[in-house]
Amino acid sequence: MKPLTHFTHKSKLLLLALTSLLMVSACTSITDMQKDISERVFGQEPANPPEPLLDIKETASAKILWQAKVGASGNFDFTPVVEAGYAYVASAEGELAKLDVSNGKQAWRVSAGEKLTGGVGVGGSLVLVGTQKGVVYAYDIAGKLQWKSRLSSEVLSAPKYFDGMVIVRTGDSRIYGINANDGSRKWVYDRTSPALTLRSSAGVVVDGGAVYAGFAGGKLAAIRADNGKILWEASVAQPKGVTEIERIADITSLPVVDGPLVYAVAYQGRIAAVDRATGRVVWNRDISSLSGLNIESSRIFVSHAAGSVYALDYATGKTFWRQAALKNRQLTAPLPMGALIVVGDFEGNIHFLSREDGAFAARVKTDGSAVLPQMAPINSNAVLAQTRDGGVFAIQVK
Repeated sequence: MKPLTHFTHKSKLLLLALTSLLMVSACTSITDMQKDISERVFGQEPANPPEPLLDIKETASAKILWQAKVGASGNFDFTPVVEAGYAYVASAEGELAKLDVSNGKQAWRVSAGEKLTGGVGVGGSLVLVGTQKGVVYAYDIAGKLQWKSRLSSEVLSAPKYFDGMVIVRTGDSRIYGINANDGSRKWVYDRTSPALTLRSSAGVVVDGGAVYAGFAGGKLAAIRADNGKILWEASVAQPKGVTEIERIADITSLPVVDGPLVYAVAYQGRIAAVDRATGRVVWNRDISSLSGLNIESSRIFVSHAAGSVYALDYATGKTFWRQAALKNRQLTAPLPMGALIVVGDFEGNIHFLSREDGAFAARVKTDGSAVLPQMAPINSNAVLAQTRDGGVFAIQVK
């Protein structure tokens, strides 16, 4: 995704007008917000054109095993989930589907009867999605509705199951703990958001009895999963700059837990490693990301907001390599797959990079629309990707 701070002199004169466009109530998604700003300030031509793709010398073989259609995502991000041999996918049109992960055949499909804006979450024999009106729907694994629960505002991310509870984040920065048996509310964590934020699909990560969530202003919070009480809050990034736009430093992606540390990255900010027990920042460094990071075998992989993919040392943040040939291609979060790292872009390309040096190993084209920010591993050599036009693709690489 294109960063918002690389403006020409002409555009800087319009920052005051742009500020009104960025208010939370006026935005629908980061992607649409950036497109709107680009068209208003620069006309129809993109402010930061994407790097053209060059031919690569393939060192791996990638192919589409199967593809299916679930419906367009609209202005919202959906996360496909693979669980017990099935893939669960959802769309803004209200459709939720269960697909056989071996061949893409549909096991069932249901309609929520209203627009979906967040999902899919799977756990505790429940399949979970959320709506624009703030309703969480819980289905069993056969597709039968078990309960629904109304919350304070739209659900923009995937609900998470943990130990008899469903943890849900809403667009007004609240996090709810809901009884997984009947949808009744057990607790709510509430915080005040700055007036100017990026509206994102950042959800929560639940691990070891704690809920981890990133917020506006570069804050990372750890919350008790049983009662919603705050454990600690850490500053991943500090807002800086003169204008309100330049001072945006929001965590717009999922934190990643690894052993004693939790990692998070902010847009126009930093990546940081935080001690899970105390909230102390162990190390940080300047990197901006919208879609986020992942970690595997002592290396962190992060997609920079400007389009580079980085491999960093998990203990220090030191750079091992940087792949810079995907500039301004609005990359997904990187997904480690053994010897390879996979990222998707805004034109539906799936890129496989070498884990050791970031060199291109293979590339597959899907349906030409943007790959949604989070892909799901199927196994050690296959990945599930969902696109903004509603395509679902199982891709194998060897």
